[in-house]
Amino acid sequence: MQSIQVKTPDGISLAAQDWGNPGGREILFIHGFNQAHLSWLRQVNDPALQRDFRMVTYDLRGHGMSDKPPEAARYADGKLWGDDVAAVMAATNLKRPVLVGWSYGGRVIADYLRTHGEARIAGINYVNARTVVEASMFGPGRLNFPNMQSDDLATNIAGTRGFLRACFAKQPSEEDFEAMLAFNMVVPALVRRNILGRPAESSDVLSQITCPVLITHGKDDQVLLASMADFTATKIKGAKLSFYDGVGHSPFWEDAARFNRELAGFVSATR
Repeated sequence: MQSIQVKTPDGISLAAQDWGNPGGREILFIHGFNQAHLSWLRQVNDPALQRDFRMVTYDLRGHGMSDKPPEAARYADGKLWGDDVAAVMAATNLKRPVLVGWSYGGRVIADYLRTHGEARIAGINYVNARTVVEASMFGPGRLNFPNMQSDDLATNIAGTRGFLRACFAKQPSEEDFEAMLAFNMVVPALVRRNILGRPAESSDVLSQITCPVLITHGKDDQVLLASMADFTATKIKGAKLSFYDGVGHSPFWEDAARFNRELAGFVSATR
């Protein structure tokens, strides 16, 4: 793995990581709200994916090892998030990657498409991704959000633990959970408030997508319900939908073998 520091157009530094085969087909992983590039360890450490694909991860602004500016304006404009994706692609010299967006990563992909279009991407894999603001498609795991925004540390930790548990139908080991809780807690309460306070977006970009799309979703998701995937599939012409029975918000972790196999097949089939 090679670590790369990426400067965005508005001057913040993003931590990016380059994995796998430098000459392989390209994948750019975009993690979800409150997470980090470490969410993708079961992909970037998979021997088959390492052999055949070049994989780039990065920490979203406000997350992980990336800068965490306190100003709300540094999170409000979708163009900033879209420019972040473009900056990572430029800094790592990605030519035509498949974008893999988990949860909030679905909104980041929409930000990128609105700002830069789809000419420089080969496809999209939406993974339990948020693509529309619709309360009926939100699960009970999101009820932890108010506590996650608290400046009281005990309250914040309790909310973050509850949210993280809700991300899995098949719970991670205690060692893995501890690591996940640690990188979730790196995101300051103020940054969480700023991100969750972003203006609501529409789903209009979905109907404009023409590149290949795979929609992956755990049927037992308690953060974004399976109806979100159904909605996304109805909006994108030709999208393929893959549901995982008995899996929650994190299919890439809960059933990594199947996820990696399907991702490899999807990326290999794009042009």
